[in-house]
Amino acid sequence: MNIAVLLATFNRREKTLSCLESLYEQALPEGTTLTVFLTDDNSSDGTRDALQEKYPQVKVFKGSGSLFWAGGMRNSWGEALKTDPEYYLLLNDDTLLEKDAIKKLLKYYDIHGTVPNAIAIGSTIDHNNEISYGGRLLYNQKKVQNYTAYSETEYVECDLANANIMLVPREIVEQVGILSDRYTHSIADFDYTLKAKKAGFKAVVMPGVLGSCIDDHGNNWKTGKATLKERISYLKSPKGLAYKEYMAFIKHHFPTHVPEAFVKLWMKTLFPVIWDKFKR
Repeated sequence: MNIAVLLATFNRREKTLSCLESLYEQALPEGTTLTVFLTDDNSSDGTRDALQEKYPQVKVFKGSGSLFWAGGMRNSWGEALKTDPEYYLLLNDDTLLEKDAIKKLLKYYDIHGTVPNAIAIGSTIDHNNEISYGGRLLYNQKKVQNYTAYSETEYVECDLANANIMLVPREIVEQVGILSDRYTHSIADFDYTLKAKKAGFKAVVMPGVLGSCIDDHGNNWKTGKATLKERISYLKSPKGLAYKEYMAFIKHHFPTHVPEAFVKLWMKTLFPVIWDKFKR
């Protein structure tokens, strides 16, 4: 069994090397092989040279410098498609895997039948041992608001998932495809799990913790200390609120939520002081 491991990185040499170290320390089931497809988006910190020196087996592809996360992952996935593996493991470059993470992901399919019909999601924790990334459940199928889907002992179906640790079977890719080119940086993983569910597949969170990853994004809005120009720039930025892409995501998956989403984005931008108080 071959698993294509997909990564994208930009100027995160040490984090990427640590991630790969945890990957190559995996206790894999017998007969399982890993092929890593990594897009380095024209890093200037020596990432590419370090990868060639320490992990020459990794297939490294050079990006333009403007791919961002989703673009880099699409590039890696597109290259991996040519090899037709049984599974695709989406892995964030700042994620450290537990030694049995992949084994636990694959165990789900051993338990639930020979025809893979679900995306397997791994949860990560931060330095406070709190869940940082993984699966999410919607409060309401008509709105994007969500909460953590997690259990220490049970498999939990979810609606949305982060692609920090996400295993996608070939059968799902054949029907759903890869990450949408509609998204530049974030949102693409949430969109993918929603599309898979609409196509009749499941997204399932594995029991327990499969890795560690620090959620270093902070607030998803600029405070009142930033100028209006800075706040509007953040609203439009792919690494900020990604206004156009986020609204397209809402319109596609939660059409009745469009007016509320529109108001909230502009509230964060125009009246951050009020938003700060509201969020507290």
